[in-house]
Amino acid sequence: MPLDPVARFSRAQCPPLDTRYRVETPEGIDLLLRPAGLVPRALAFTIDLLIRGLLLLAIYVVLGLLGKFGMGLATILLFLVTWWYMVLFEVFNQGRSPGKQLLGLRVVHDDGTPVGWAASLTRNLLRFVDILPFGYTLGILSCLNHPAFKRLGDIAAGTLVVYRDTAPARPSLPQAEPLHAPFALDLLEQRALLGFAERGASLSGERRAELAAILAEPLQVPAEQAEQRINGIARGLLGPA
Repeated sequence: MPLDPVARFSRAQCPPLDTRYRVETPEGIDLLLRPAGLVPRALAFTIDLLIRGLLLLAIYVVLGLLGKFGMGLATILLFLVTWWYMVLFEVFNQGRSPGKQLLGLRVVHDDGTPVGWAASLTRNLLRFVDILPFGYTLGILSCLNHPAFKRLGDIAAGTLVVYRDTAPARPSLPQAEPLHAPFALDLLEQRALLGFAERGASLSGERRAELAAILAEPLQVPAEQAEQRINGIARGLLGPA
């Protein structure tokens, strides 16, 4: 039974229940970002906390040998490491502190652009609000109640912690001499031939031969030569490497 106009409108207004964050660029291109949830963010922060702890321990052990001057210098470094560790890594390392890099996360602006000085300073200085009243209580509650898992510092700075997606590697084609198809191919036919060549390694030899034989007659070759001909045409479609 078709939906009435009101039901169709209501369904269109309801966003899908997933963890995608859609951003429209000035060029009108939609970007789909994957916001990181509470657990991976907590793990990344724990790793960074351990790194800072070990770094500060080494600083105090070494500078402690210099007496009061060394302890004074260590106190200055304590301030710098505590408040600038995250900021420097986020600005100079594409939004990734060591903990975030290990977990495959990065900080970006709400529009998907790399995080800058002002936003990074804001989100990190406001950690003292997120930790209230103890153990990051406000930050945890904010993450759990925000659709993009933002803590209060992210909301104020207009930033977002997302997964750093890597572009999948294109499957390599089998070695074959580039050939032209004996007839004009439309776009779907070109994609089908390329798909066969790219996925051939994941198929058994019998299955490849069975599928290729279907095109033996249109390609004007014997069935046993159809697979090699398809691979050659696929190579020809890609052009010179």
